[in-house]
Amino acid sequence: MRTPARPPEHADDSTVRRPPTARASTARAVAAGAAVVTVAAGLAVRAGADGAFAKYAGSALYTVLLCTLVAFCAPRARPAVVAWAALGLSWAVEFAQLTGVPAQWSAHSSAARLVLGSTFNAPDLLWYGVGAACAWAVLRAGGRRR
Repeated sequence: MRTPARPPEHADDSTVRRPPTARASTARAVAAGAAVVTVAAGLAVRAGADGAFAKYAGSALYTVLLCTLVAFCAPRARPAVVAWAALGLSWAVEFAQLTGVPAQWSAHSSAARLVLGSTFNAPDLLWYGVGAACAWAVLRAGGRRR
């Protein structure tokens, strides 16, 4: 039986390799915290601003929230994959609004209204991209590069 290698006595925590499951758990915890912060930011924007700023900040934060959820579900995913997946989901929801189904569901459910919206708005597509780009930049700066 092989004895696991121990790090040198002078090694600091940054040089000690953690098992993949520990890294995934840490990444999930960070993603969950980021989701809470993103929701708080969205509620703050909604309470403290109105008009175009509030609407488009909300659109960008919607995609940021989806990035946190994708990162939670796939903690080893590269930042670009997380951002593109969240952007694709955001766009899919926006284009689904052209069918009228989200509007029907939103009429009966506050949760559906928050998640799916009700009316297609082309500028939202751009602001989803802004949110994805911001989340990508934060993920990349945070050392999520693989």
